[in-house]
Amino acid sequence: MAISTVPQKMLGGFDNFAARVSESILGSPVRLGVTGLARSGKTVFITSLIANLLEGGRLPQLAAFGQNRVQSAFLQPQPDDTIARFDFESHLDAFCGQKPIWPENTKNVSQLRLSIKLKSHGLISGLRDSCVQHLDVVDYPGEWILDLTLLGKSYAQWSEETLARLGSRDIGETYVKMIKDLPKKASFEETQARKLTQGYCRYLAAARATGFSGLTPGRFLLPGDLEGSPVLTFAPLPPENNSKKGSLWHEMQRRYTAYKRHIVRPFFRNHFARIDRQIVLIDVLEALHQGPLAIEDLRQTMRDILIAFRPGSNSPLGRLIRGTRVERILFAATKADHLHHNQHAQLTAIMQELTDDAACQAQFRGAQTKALSLASVRSTTEDQRDHQGRRIDCVRGIDLETRLQAAFFAGELPSNPKDLLSHARQGAHKWLSSDYSAMRFAPPPHALRQGQGIAHIRLDKAAQFLFGDRL
Repeated sequence: MAISTVPQKMLGGFDNFAARVSESILGSPVRLGVTGLARSGKTVFITSLIANLLEGGRLPQLAAFGQNRVQSAFLQPQPDDTIARFDFESHLDAFCGQKPIWPENTKNVSQLRLSIKLKSHGLISGLRDSCVQHLDVVDYPGEWILDLTLLGKSYAQWSEETLARLGSRDIGETYVKMIKDLPKKASFEETQARKLTQGYCRYLAAARATGFSGLTPGRFLLPGDLEGSPVLTFAPLPPENNSKKGSLWHEMQRRYTAYKRHIVRPFFRNHFARIDRQIVLIDVLEALHQGPLAIEDLRQTMRDILIAFRPGSNSPLGRLIRGTRVERILFAATKADHLHHNQHAQLTAIMQELTDDAACQAQFRGAQTKALSLASVRSTTEDQRDHQGRRIDCVRGIDLETRLQAAFFAGELPSNPKDLLSHARQGAHKWLSSDYSAMRFAPPPHALRQGQGIAHIRLDKAAQFLFGDRL
């Protein structure tokens, strides 16, 4: 270590310690992490949540609103100078304009601070009339959260697990053939490394399109400015004993280690380690549509994600000594508006069953967890239609592709989710009882109503669990 770096590291450590002392004494903002797997609706969730908090409508299940204790809510300047501001205004305009469209997917970390002024209650009500609680919403790609699971894995372990998954899927055949054609103890060549990386990236893209979710490294799907760099030019290889410097396996291992050091650890240190509340959004209906293999992969992914969360309870002294823990984790099945309300309980039960292993681990460590189904923006209305001689409950909305009104029935969700997941665990390729459909609806016209907010399903219940205790 260079001597000149010691004072800088000591100063940085002192700044972090001072910040913890300040937060422990004066109280801290609620830092809510929002993530989710592909097309789960992270940006829409944040935009609708902020819009409804600002408007003060449609949030009866958020106790502070239900008790009329919220006096006002307003946006503050972005508190972290090195993090992009979440572009709330542009996203709101996207699905509340003349020709509403859904906003673009999350590609980087962004943040927004909302301050909520409340009538004081409890012990402090006699000391002051009102108080302000800051809510810092941190948005980051779901692909990156999976990378945190790499911190505890060697290159050999990651390769073994990845190749086992890849080899069991038809879409992995091309990459499997590529590594079978490699000579034993192959020497490193940059062109060969690039070909393998490109082949592996094609597999990752195909796996995501097919509905699989346990895909690492996440930056391979969102490379940004690092595309083509050595730190993003590696791929899984079969085990090799006594690999020497200059071999393909040795260089792939070195780059994998560099990826963790230069990309994964800074993300954890600078962003994730400061989060104390977390919501994970999941498109369960799309996974059901893709089939049992996608559902089982999703279950395993939820278990792996929990490993990265550092769950536990927070106290002023605990924050000071060991830093922040994620004390509340909400697993939310999105797009509940694609189902008639009489199937929402089944969707929630499936979400609970999918995350049962993860929830038990988190609760053991002192965190609170919850599963529910929600729709950040309600894009459908409920309907009934005659189909094959029977009356079915369905929903109706504007098809995203045709822009025409369309009725939709996703399929009859099982009353016992254990039957569904046990079928998936057995490695079945198709559902026994029925198939499940998926559809993409366009945003509803005039989604935002002045003084009323945006219509949703259980967004206020999610907010109450995540930060209602701090209001």
